[in-house]
Amino acid sequence: MENISVKHNPDEQEFTVDIKGSGGELAYSLPQDDVIDFSHTYVDEDLRNQGVANELIKTGLQYAQDHNLKVVASCPAVSAYIRRHPEWQKLLK
Repeated sequence: MENISVKHNPDEQEFTVDIKGSGGELAYSLPQDDVIDFSHTYVDEDLRNQGVANELIKTGLQYAQDHNLKVVASCPAVSAYIRRHPEWQKLLK
């Protein structure tokens, strides 16, 4: 799937996608001023296995890096993504 547009909703503490009425989200919390905890990833069934979760996670990690935040990967999908992409391991708390 190309051109996945991820939106950041800081009031809801989530990154989201909406593709033709289906969606996905990466939820987070900010337990400390310099820490972001990615807690939950969800993608509607019809969008799964198309790279949507990876795009959500990559966008969240880029946000953390841009804002000098340390990452806690409570979500198993985020943890697995970071294991597969070692360039993000430097962000881990």
